[in-house]
Amino acid sequence: MKLIVGLGNPGAKYNLTRHNAGFMVIDSLAKEYVVNVNSKEKQALVAKLHIGREKVILAKPQTFMNNSGQSVRALADYYNIDAQDIMVIYDDLDLEVGRIRVRPKGGHGGHNGIRSIIDHLGQKNFARLRVGIGRPEYGTVTDYVLGKFSREESKKVNKTLEEAVEAIKLYLESDLNDVMNKYN
Repeated sequence: MKLIVGLGNPGAKYNLTRHNAGFMVIDSLAKEYVVNVNSKEKQALVAKLHIGREKVILAKPQTFMNNSGQSVRALADYYNIDAQDIMVIYDDLDLEVGRIRVRPKGGHGGHNGIRSIIDHLGQKNFARLRVGIGRPEYGTVTDYVLGKFSREESKKVNKTLEEAVEAIKLYLESDLNDVMNKYN
């Protein structure tokens, strides 16, 4: 069983903001498999499905970004999922809009959602799919990540969402090395 977690902030106020890139990927994956990520479990909205031979739980924590680890830990414990079977999808300021990167493990890189997950799981050995949102040209990082993509950026983001969905499907059908070789 795999747990695929997209990070973001709950509520209509945050829909389609840069910081909700993880939610956007989960929604795109759910749309492809015609499932709704709307069951409430362990402080998250979830959907359960099979992709290939793999049983998968899609999750969007509802704890707000900085407390994402609470929900991820609760889901992992409840379903007895090892950290190595978790993939977390989140926004990354250090990648330009339109890019994704996949890693098998690592630090938090200043991302508070990832920091929370590392703190709650007590380890860094979970896969990550980072979605590029770029850095702001002006203004604060907080305003930038909580802002919406421009019209031009949205075109790139739509292609990125498709690419992220394909990367997750490959991860579930193959292994992370294949995904990294193809998408990094």
